[in-house]
Amino acid sequence: MAPRVPNLKYSEDVLTRTWQAASVLLDYPDQTLFARMDLLTEVAASLPVKLGAGLHATIEHLRRQPLRVSESDYVDTFDTRRRGCLFLTYFSNGETRKRGLALLRIKQVYTRAGLVLTDDQLPDHLCVVLEFAATTDQRAGVKMLLDNRAGLELLRLHLTEIGSPWGGAVEAVCATLPPLKGKDHEAVQRLIADGPADEQVGLSPYGMPELAPTSGGV
Repeated sequence: MAPRVPNLKYSEDVLTRTWQAASVLLDYPDQTLFARMDLLTEVAASLPVKLGAGLHATIEHLRRQPLRVSESDYVDTFDTRRRGCLFLTYFSNGETRKRGLALLRIKQVYTRAGLVLTDDQLPDHLCVVLEFAATTDQRAGVKMLLDNRAGLELLRLHLTEIGSPWGGAVEAVCATLPPLKGKDHEAVQRLIADGPADEQVGLSPYGMPELAPTSGGV
């Protein structure tokens, strides 16, 4: 039985191109990424402005600086800061047994779809989820993103706060999803105040962040 997910504003083709481009851009930068910059630029230009603009901002920033600088910035952004975590279930579960169960459920979805991960891939990594949604099972992938919507929004807020070049790519992903509503807003506020389940220190200071809109379409 296919997972029940809300209808999205954009066509399957637009979603596929957006998520694949974001997946590539949010992965660790290497020579392969830079060899694909022209193609990524073409993809971003082909998308609606609300989606393409964020991707284009990330692409242009990465183009302008040496690879070694991008590598260092990436590690500093995503590997040393909890708020910059690309593992989606971490935000709602922390390093607890509940997260282990969440990872198992995601892995089971992949297995049913015939996707086999390598030993060094965790199933909740945003790049893996986006690639799965883009190329294997869009509905199941959307459900994963929506199940972790609060964490994804917190990641967007953090990258925007620090002026990260990768913020545009996450902004594009969030723009493909329905607007945040009651429970998701509350979950984001709890994460900002308290942090993931195993943390003693919250994720402040943010003040009152500008969350994704609660009404209107994306």
